[in-house]
Amino acid sequence: MYTKDGEQYYVVDAHIALWDARPENQRNVHGRQFIDCFYDYHRNLSPESEVWPYEEYLYQGGERLMRDVFVDGIVDHAVFQPARLAEFYHRGFGQTEEAFALAQAHPDKLTYNHYWDPRDGENGLDALRAAAERMHLKGVKLYTADWHGESRGWKLTDPMAHRYLELCQELGIRNIHVHKGPTIRPLDRDAFDVADVDHVATDFTDLTFVVEHCGLPRLEDFCWIATQEPNVVAGLAVAIPFIHTRPRYFAQIMGELVYWLGEDRILFSSDYALWTPKWLVERFVDFQIPEDMTEYAPLSTEVKKKVLGLNAARLYDLDVPGHLRLPEADETQTGPREPAAADLAAV
Repeated sequence: MYTKDGEQYYVVDAHIALWDARPENQRNVHGRQFIDCFYDYHRNLSPESEVWPYEEYLYQGGERLMRDVFVDGIVDHAVFQPARLAEFYHRGFGQTEEAFALAQAHPDKLTYNHYWDPRDGENGLDALRAAAERMHLKGVKLYTADWHGESRGWKLTDPMAHRYLELCQELGIRNIHVHKGPTIRPLDRDAFDVADVDHVATDFTDLTFVVEHCGLPRLEDFCWIATQEPNVVAGLAVAIPFIHTRPRYFAQIMGELVYWLGEDRILFSSDYALWTPKWLVERFVDFQIPEDMTEYAPLSTEVKKKVLGLNAARLYDLDVPGHLRLPEADETQTGPREPAAADLAAV
């Protein structure tokens, strides 16, 4: 719980990872390229005091994660969002079993989401069934630009992806997190395009599609889709560090998201270990839309509380202590707002 100026905030970090990019796990040059690109994002968007040495960045381990996120990081709950990247790393990039074991050891602090790839075919469907039973999954993380043999990406609209989404429905895996943001070397930029979200959000209205990185650099495309699809949610991973290097750009991102989606469909995410959550939470609580950006409404304390944790807590059925909830009058909308209620409808 974070407290500032008498206000208490329940914080859910909706996108963290536990990765291993050490040389012995790098399968080829692309493994080195990938983590180097991550590190460039880290050092270019972080305050100098928050930049890690490169060697520490390659692997954190569970003990450090717990300290960085929960002890020093003022987070109440966090959600693992792993990326496989088996073509680049011998044991994969996101450490599935290590992260899952950590979540099992700290169920009050951690939720583990798994992944699937439609190019795994029927075997992948069987693997998802087994993972859902063993891990009690509430969500998955999808990486549409991941490489798989000769393939360098896939779409949510692919026929086999449709079968995996149907299985998610059947298994009760309702939170579908999809990386739709900046590219990472050597992945292809266009494999992260947001257009396919529109189609599946319409077909699977009882699933929630969390678009990680809110579609950047395709923010406008994402907002036009999300305002018409009430089961589409924006994740702020990668977007929120601009609060330090380009605060007016971050103000534009937040202003557009609140205008188009409303305050109930935006999730705080540090993307640990790209960034640690403490300074991001502190900066966000203190942040305000500049007065000369008059097209955007100010960010109220209630909006910040929803973004920092209450919205994600609703998606993952987390038990928020009563004193950290908003008054019932402010929580009348328990799910994403319908398109008819969007600001666009009043234009």
